[in-house]
Amino acid sequence: MPKFPLLSLLSALLVAVLAACAGTNVASNAPATPGAPSLAEVYADNFYIGAAVNARQISGRDTAGLRLLASDFSSITPENVMKWEEIQPGPDTYTWELADGYVELGERLDMWIIGHTLVWHSQLPAYVRETTDPDQLRAYMEDHIRTVAGRYAGRIDGWDVLNEALNEDGSYRESVFYKVLGEQYIVDAFRLAAEAAPNTQLYYNDYNLNNPQKRQGVLRLVKLLQDNGVRIDGVGMQGHYNLNGPPIAEVEASIDAYAGTGVNVMITELDLTTLPNPWDLDGADVNQDFENSPEMNPYPDGLPDSVSTKIADRYADLFDLFLRKDEAVTRVTLWGINDAQTWLNNWPIRGRTNYPLLFDRESRPKEAYDRLLTLKDN
Repeated sequence: MPKFPLLSLLSALLVAVLAACAGTNVASNAPATPGAPSLAEVYADNFYIGAAVNARQISGRDTAGLRLLASDFSSITPENVMKWEEIQPGPDTYTWELADGYVELGERLDMWIIGHTLVWHSQLPAYVRETTDPDQLRAYMEDHIRTVAGRYAGRIDGWDVLNEALNEDGSYRESVFYKVLGEQYIVDAFRLAAEAAPNTQLYYNDYNLNNPQKRQGVLRLVKLLQDNGVRIDGVGMQGHYNLNGPPIAEVEASIDAYAGTGVNVMITELDLTTLPNPWDLDGADVNQDFENSPEMNPYPDGLPDSVSTKIADRYADLFDLFLRKDEAVTRVTLWGINDAQTWLNNWPIRGRTNYPLLFDRESRPKEAYDRLLTLKDN
């Protein structure tokens, strides 16, 4: 299992270095009591504890978030800055500043660095999204993967090569890549990534991978790559969960199934929505959006203690499973550092106040954080 021996003293030192590099005056006053174990330290012998970071943290503007990152996490994933439309907005145009800053941040903090994501149907620039010629689309994909993965070869530890390529029934999503290139694009994407970054782990990442039908689709995808002699090192199970579901047994069954193919399993994009979802939506399709209403935003001024306890209970149940499966699970990544950052404030309804992470809007530890610190002692 991965081990990340992050000491509290080292955390404080790293924060000070980070502050100097970012040109900010950051005091090393992380919420945890000085000398107390951090989240990363508690789980160091089990799996990496990751967080998604955004442009404000990469640029050094979110000093509170950076303190938490240094004190309690051992892995980072970029929330948006490495997605295709951000990093290559035109066929011959690359914007490296934030992506370079992200990798440099991970290196300064000695993190396990994830690249997210090389091929995805969403957040694509128009020149890719509207391509109908197979040779042209193949050339775009080859150039993008070789250039981006190649630039960070030896610096990024794991790439989400392919993101959300399946429908809920396990069939292939009708993305531009699948419609124009067929399932061969999956084989080509992983082969190109392996060539461009031979020492980097390569992952498939998707949501609702606890669902039995979608699970079968992932198993078919992994087998496709393995049968073609193409390397895949892990499956990322996005954990966009809620207080009532999915059932722990379903999550466990999927972890076991994916591990059975010989790949590692990561819990990625973990958060627990606390708000009502009357449309009974599944997953995390970022193209869905709905008009706000007071009934759908029940906690604008703070979360009741009873709900905070439910969040803590749910996180404890999930981490108890991850600990039992730590031979397969190599990383657990929260999709954000604190509640102010979470994408769930604006999805599926904009302007709501959600509470899905371990630190509140002021970067203070929540009941769920305290529960996870002591879970292994119980």
